[in-house]
Amino acid sequence: LKTELNFKKMSLLLPKCPVITRSSTSSTKRGVVVRSCAKPETTFCAKVQRNENFAKLRAGYLFPEIARRRRAHQEKNPDARIISLGIGDTTEPLPQYIADAMAKAASGLAVRETYSGYGAEQGQGPLREAVAKTFYNNLCSADEIFISDGSKCDIARLQSMFGPKHTVAVQDPSYPAYVDTSVMTGMTGQYNGTGFDGVQYMPCNPQNNFFPDLSKTPATDIIFFCSPNNPTGAAATRAQLTELVAFARKNGSILVYDAAYALYISDPNCPKTIFEIPGADEVAVETCSFSKYAGFTGVRLGWTVCPKKLKYADGTPVHQDWNRVMTTCFNGASNIVQAGGLACLQPEGYKAMMGLIDFYKENARILRQTFQEMGFAVFGGDNAPYVWVGFPGKPSWDVFAEILQKCNIVTTPGSGFGPAGEGFVRASAFGKREDILEAAERFKVAYGKK
Repeated sequence: LKTELNFKKMSLLLPKCPVITRSSTSSTKRGVVVRSCAKPETTFCAKVQRNENFAKLRAGYLFPEIARRRRAHQEKNPDARIISLGIGDTTEPLPQYIADAMAKAASGLAVRETYSGYGAEQGQGPLREAVAKTFYNNLCSADEIFISDGSKCDIARLQSMFGPKHTVAVQDPSYPAYVDTSVMTGMTGQYNGTGFDGVQYMPCNPQNNFFPDLSKTPATDIIFFCSPNNPTGAAATRAQLTELVAFARKNGSILVYDAAYALYISDPNCPKTIFEIPGADEVAVETCSFSKYAGFTGVRLGWTVCPKKLKYADGTPVHQDWNRVMTTCFNGASNIVQAGGLACLQPEGYKAMMGLIDFYKENARILRQTFQEMGFAVFGGDNAPYVWVGFPGKPSWDVFAEILQKCNIVTTPGSGFGPAGEGFVRASAFGKREDILEAAERFKVAYGKK
């Protein structure tokens, strides 16, 4: 007992040392118990304060959150075969002609005579020329086209170039990157429960044919606009885009026009580039990508058109600053990938690329028809690879969860694209044909007319 008391006294004097005490059991045997009182491990923190704008962001970007919920459902239902109509990721293999061009470029890097290192940050000349000719019919010049690793990356770079002091408007609903990069850049206030303060959300819904009422839209410095729209699938008409360009000119705004799905347009009354509209080259930049055209979602290749006529308030050409951004923050797209992009724009490659687009458009037609036959209000799916389905009165995330539970199908909740997306879900046509057909049958079983 005396020994035990002495150890207890020592534990008060030396709290950072192990304490050894004797304890007795119900028997006559005694044991030794060791309790660790070492100082708890602490985490080092730098003195650098976190960018306060990142603290404004919602818990997670939309698509990683969908992936998290999908994993949770799979863990609870390990035998379920989940079909994804959620994220717009391509599934079909690259056309052989295009893949061969990249393989040849890669092999060329192993030969001294054909090895190449750094290239022009703005992109290889032949590819810039081919983009100008193929997609723009020379509405813009090759030196106004900047080849990149994709539209999403360019959107972030554009925001960095514009800076935090500008106001921004977006279609509602729209691609989440427009709003999230605006938040990161410092253009917005706090999240208010449905959207971010300081962002002008331009409602696009069935009542206004998915084109905003510009007469009620306050002027902003930057306007993000996507046609065909992701997620609604609505393609703006020539008259609507003419109105949009006039609106930007009237207010002195810069229009960031996302044409990532332009080749899916089949309606001749819907332009495939904003530069078909007279005067657009004085108010707009346009970004586009090979991702949904040629299956380059993982290959990564896109471009942004920055007209030389577009100028800031002080007369400085935006082209000048965009060139500086691309030459300072980017070393150019991969030489191998650019060879693939050039192959896409050769006659054989272009035909194969359009074949992929036709494949996904047929998927969209199947999904659109399926929901129509079940009596749903359905939009998109004709000029775009997305089908926008209404579930009036139901929160989008609840519908997402219900479809996942009933059908083992992943969709995208409309509210993830903006406040006006509530009550809708997006179904993506990017999938294997057998999966699209299977999904259609599952929808009919769960939601078909009884």
